[in-house]
Amino acid sequence: MAEKHFKYVILGGGVAAGYAAREFTKHGLQPGELALISKEAVAPYERPALSKAYLFPEGTARLPGFHVCVGSGGERLVPDWYKEKGIELVLSTEIVKADIHSKSLTSATGQVYKFDTLIIATGSTVIKLTDFGVQGADAKNIFYLREIDDADKLVEAIQAKKNGKTVVVGGGYIGLELSAALRVNNLDVSMVYPEPWCMPRLFTADIAKFYEGYYTNKGVKIIKGTVASGFGSNDNGEVTEVQLKDGRVLEADIVIVGVGGRPLTTLFKGQVQEEKGGIKTDAFFKTSVPDVYAVGDVATFPMKIYGDIRRVEHVDHARKSAEQAVKAIKASEEGKSIEEYDYLPYFYSRSFDLSWQFYGDNVGETVIFGDNDPASSPHKFGTYWIKDGKVVGAFLESGTPEENQAIAKVARAQPAASLEQLSSEGLGFASKI
Repeated sequence: MAEKHFKYVILGGGVAAGYAAREFTKHGLQPGELALISKEAVAPYERPALSKAYLFPEGTARLPGFHVCVGSGGERLVPDWYKEKGIELVLSTEIVKADIHSKSLTSATGQVYKFDTLIIATGSTVIKLTDFGVQGADAKNIFYLREIDDADKLVEAIQAKKNGKTVVVGGGYIGLELSAALRVNNLDVSMVYPEPWCMPRLFTADIAKFYEGYYTNKGVKIIKGTVASGFGSNDNGEVTEVQLKDGRVLEADIVIVGVGGRPLTTLFKGQVQEEKGGIKTDAFFKTSVPDVYAVGDVATFPMKIYGDIRRVEHVDHARKSAEQAVKAIKASEEGKSIEEYDYLPYFYSRSFDLSWQFYGDNVGETVIFGDNDPASSPHKFGTYWIKDGKVVGAFLESGTPEENQAIAKVARAQPAASLEQLSSEGLGFASKI
């Protein structure tokens, strides 16, 4: 099998890969210079849709509707777009070996791809309960959600088990969004997680109290402080129950597990410098190896605003880091320089009729403002984080676009403030910055 050689190779088929491909075309790209290699069977798409509209019974999202870059208001990059731009879109192809010093990637079928410059955009994979030897965790109808194939299987199960019982294992992003989507499908939903409140990596107890109350009012049963320790199944191998560590047993026709992910860096172990679970990069997403860049979930990069290094798993960073890396590659070729990556952490979620945004750093003391009563309408409330007398983070539920811009501005500016001032002024504090 003849080797294939490309000036640039993007390894990965997620959000970062798609945005990197678009950025290359903005800077001038010759046909045949760029290949995008993905193990998925479809062109890059906006992954957040899978836990939201993809699962809705009405107003359902389907491809080609949410290919990148529609999630940020850009054009939709359907497969023909890659063809028109002279980009080799290599789908359904798993790379099993990477030798970045000889600049080669080898697929499961033995095809070798050579590159001059590589962008690692492999993203994350889900952590599975089978990894921990949880009894019965390999039963049918136990789902994980990462790729479109996963979502298709889940949709099939939702349709097959109408009005059935579902158990969501995990109380983070995926757990909250999928519990909402399952309720919208009129399924019975129990959500199980070991922490004292949901989304503990970001939410304070006061923030979580609102969402737990709201979800309860929507019919989601929340079970905290325990974990799934085993699963029962029928003669067909389909899951029938979830056994909890505290002794309780929950009936289940469908189980969805969302207990976190891990960056896909195995191919590059021992070949690049790593830190904090990811591939260490500079502010231009260059790794320790010349001509090799890493973006999105896999990159551990300098967080300029806080003077430390971090790894961020979020679609916003996936998009922006990909664009930064390509700009850096092209600038280097032209002997030019670009600004360092100066990222403001940003997270958001939408479920039911709720929509929250968070900017900045969730460290220090907190103050809540507004009405966080789950029974209230329009349930607009928020939280500021304050450290060393400065506002470093801000969260807002049900904000307008202008209000969300205001809290982002506050998190970036880090103005001086007291807890008393923030408590009394609330959202008004952000609006005057």
